[in-house]
Amino acid sequence: MTLADGIDDLAAAAARGDPAALDTLLAAVRPEVLRLCGRLLPNREDAEEACQDALLAVAHGIHRFEGRSSFHTWLYRLTANRARSTYRALRRRWLMETAGAPLPDRPDPRRTSVVAGTRLDLLEALDAVRPDLAEALTLRDVLDLDYREIAELLDIPVGTVKSRIHEARRQVRQRLTGAG
Repeated sequence: MTLADGIDDLAAAAARGDPAALDTLLAAVRPEVLRLCGRLLPNREDAEEACQDALLAVAHGIHRFEGRSSFHTWLYRLTANRARSTYRALRRRWLMETAGAPLPDRPDPRRTSVVAGTRLDLLEALDAVRPDLAEALTLRDVLDLDYREIAELLDIPVGTVKSRIHEARRQVRQRLTGAG
């Protein structure tokens, strides 16, 4: 039995209401959830906040895990959505604390790494795209799920997944380059 099989078994037991399985599952996936959140959020504390939010969402929503896809695929979707949601909440909080002063157009390169600045730009661009497009793009290009996994997870045809990703990439590229 592989680790993935073990995680899927734990997830199934947790979905049936086994509290010990849920505790073990949350402890087992926490490092992966934090890593995934860190792929989207450049600040370690922000990634940790998103990780906690994602783990809480797993605990509260595990009963909705139906096993149609692997647990990891389900977890990736939930984590990506929580990381993007955390970013939006942090952004709103920052705007309130600064009395509505807009975020700078570009991160200050003297205080922000190139990678972090790129991720902030990507999150801003994703926020301007329809949620279904942003979700498909995040699952493919940030979390590296394949088209089939995304189709199963979203319960849509592979062709629709490809179409959404294509359109999301077009819109994000347009937003990032300022074209159009």
